[in-house]
Amino acid sequence: MNQAEIRKLIPAIRIAIHPKHRKFSNPKGPEGRLMKMRATVSDLVKNERIELNYRRADEARGYAERLIGDAIRYGDLHRPTMEMATYWLTEKQLVHKLFKVLVPRYKDTYESYTQIHKAPNIYPGCFYDRSVLELKGNQFPSLQRRTSSRNWIQNILLEEARREIIEKKPMIENEGQD
Repeated sequence: MNQAEIRKLIPAIRIAIHPKHRKFSNPKGPEGRLMKMRATVSDLVKNERIELNYRRADEARGYAERLIGDAIRYGDLHRPTMEMATYWLTEKQLVHKLFKVLVPRYKDTYESYTQIHKAPNIYPGCFYDRSVLELKGNQFPSLQRRTSSRNWIQNILLEEARREIIEKKPMIENEGQD
């Protein structure tokens, strides 16, 4: 068995998963915690962009990555994948969206399927970090701000050096012809 065949046997998640168990307090205990994660993953698949606390977004991201990855790898005819999809997605139309919309979108992707962005806190003094969790390739405008680096000092200096070289080049060529 070569390396490529072995790689297919190992389900790969394309993001770092924290080994420590996160302690989310929930009045319903571990079952309530899982219900909250199911609701978060379902909202992510439904809306493709959600805003929530960073710790919960980071954990839900791992479940969403695994769900999409297994759906791509095994398809909708694989019984354990379908059971996992019906467990994590609380509405039946979301299971259809997973296999008919998201799997074709990500089947040729070799990077993670989700992105997480830090968001500003709504309330001053709030100790919860806010974040935005989104599926890549969604229809919303990008959240990443593109900053122009044209006016940075190193770029100005490099541009001036390039101009000087271009101005000196014709003079050097003319000297060589005489």
